[in-house]
Amino acid sequence: MAKKSKKQQQPGGTPATVALTAAGVEFTVHSYDHDPAHPSYGEEAAEAMGVSPDRVFKTLVADIDGALTVAVVPVAGQLDLKALAAAVGGKRATMADPTLAERTTGYVRGGISPLGQRKKLPTVLDASASAHPTICVSAGRRGLEVELSPEDLAKLTGAVLAPVGRLT
Repeated sequence: MAKKSKKQQQPGGTPATVALTAAGVEFTVHSYDHDPAHPSYGEEAAEAMGVSPDRVFKTLVADIDGALTVAVVPVAGQLDLKALAAAVGGKRATMADPTLAERTTGYVRGGISPLGQRKKLPTVLDASASAHPTICVSAGRRGLEVELSPEDLAKLTGAVLAPVGRLT
């Protein structure tokens, strides 16, 4: 597992790391060898980095009343679609079509980052993130995570903090 600090970041990184660097935010990049046979991208990331699954967050794209919205929830749990809809003042939420989510964010499934998306979408960060000094989210491709403070993530994405995750 290689770690790179902001200062060691390679030029021309992912849109997520480029956005973090441009914002001057402290972050750490964690890379690992992605196993395509692993059943869960998020759990794989937590295991590979040796980080508790409640500190590793997955980025999901949902359709709320016809508008795409990003939810960032711990990999140890699931997204509560009803709570997500309520957090953004919507009525009905379903998971977005994966192809539409990839095309809109500019990332592939399993590597969708809440940062540096092609089209900025409304974002909701699960309130549990605030219990940690840092959390990990996808850095924009499978096998690459970025660790940063939940406050910085919320600020950079314009996220609303709300209890949208539930433990499984």
